[in-house]
Amino acid sequence: MDAQRACSGSHEAGDRRDHLAPTHRPLSKKNAIRPDKSQYWLTSRDKLENPEQFEDDVRTICKTYADAPALHEAGTHVVSVDEKTGIQARERLHPTKPTRPGLIERREFEYVRHGTLCLIASFLVATGKSIAPTIGPTRTEADFAEHIGHTIDTDPDAGWIVVLDQLNTHKSEALVRLVAQRCGIDTDLGIKGRAGILESMATRRKFLEDPAHRIRFVYTPRHASWMNQVEIWFSILVRRALKRASFESVADLRARLEKFIDYFNAVLAKPFRWTYAGKPLHA
Repeated sequence: MDAQRACSGSHEAGDRRDHLAPTHRPLSKKNAIRPDKSQYWLTSRDKLENPEQFEDDVRTICKTYADAPALHEAGTHVVSVDEKTGIQARERLHPTKPTRPGLIERREFEYVRHGTLCLIASFLVATGKSIAPTIGPTRTEADFAEHIGHTIDTDPDAGWIVVLDQLNTHKSEALVRLVAQRCGIDTDLGIKGRAGILESMATRRKFLEDPAHRIRFVYTPRHASWMNQVEIWFSILVRRALKRASFESVADLRARLEKFIDYFNAVLAKPFRWTYAGKPLHA
């Protein structure tokens, strides 16, 4: 192509420019196609296998949250319970350099890993406080049952509704025996793996969910941990107390967790505003 003719103001050159011009408007940053990025999503197995039961379970949890303040006043506490495992006691090899004009905070990449802890937390829905935290190296069946026992001990004569996920330790023999003992139930519980209430996770769950019990459990659908309010509290814990911290030992990490929980309960605690009402998100 003759460069001079192509750049001139002739009608012919103008036609060429029109022909070579883009035929569509450029995409905005919001709507731009990004083939370099990818995201996961997870559909609950319960929703796929039994959608009606899934929606019923979700509505039950939302109603439990909505009723929590009135239940609390009447002497029944709603608590959201879960474990945060593998909290690492990591010590940075060099001190963090604080922010200054023109520079963001800079943290040493390398670290020494001193060990891990597990935090089992009970979030009191009506008040927004974390009660009876259990901090230790494991989260076994016995650990979880002991934690529920400590939670109940904060008000031993009250009613308790515990919202939690379907981890196997949340439907254990130890938990059934704890509830039976605390509720004064002297029925034969059977034998694990063979007969009675203890026979299987399904039979144990049915017992633990019994609305006639003073202490009962409400389970989130599988792959629906976002329904558990304590997960929101865990997010606050990570952002405010753990994300930028450096720990010299596991004991140092434990002290930070305990100090943050005390501070949160004294200064920051308030009920979460739960707006989801159990309707399908796509409606």
